[in-house]
Amino acid sequence: MAFLLAATLAHPAEAGTADPARIGDVSTTFRVLGRNDQIVVERYDDPKVDGVSCYMSRAEKGGVKGSLGFATDPSRFSIACRATGPVSLKGQLPDKEVVFGASANWLFKEIRVTRMWDREKRVLVYLVWSTQALTPEGSPYNSVSAVAVDR
Repeated sequence: MAFLLAATLAHPAEAGTADPARIGDVSTTFRVLGRNDQIVVERYDDPKVDGVSCYMSRAEKGGVKGSLGFATDPSRFSIACRATGPVSLKGQLPDKEVVFGASANWLFKEIRVTRMWDREKRVLVYLVWSTQALTPEGSPYNSVSAVAVDR
């Protein structure tokens, strides 16, 4: 599923991102056939803000279906965004924009990261959430992180 995630990263019309950098993973469930279930940690660099990186952990199904890219990964994820250098905006930012996106199964589900700009406090807020085409309500699971922009 990781190859599918990297291959489908971001909607080009919504965000121009580079591929995520895989930091590592840990196995959570042993599978006799196929790879184990695991938690994956990846780094995404904000394409419109220098010096900000988001680290996202997410669950990835294993087994035969997961190994072939046909399993639906659970909507379980976390995000931590940090200043990894001097923070500077590359031009004007919209109040809200999807900056990263990745497929969580081959057809119906996507994990997205939306950046929100709190102009009053000069803080970038990153929200990770998921869509799900077959259920009208999507997924209530989400996580948020914030990074202050120097004045």
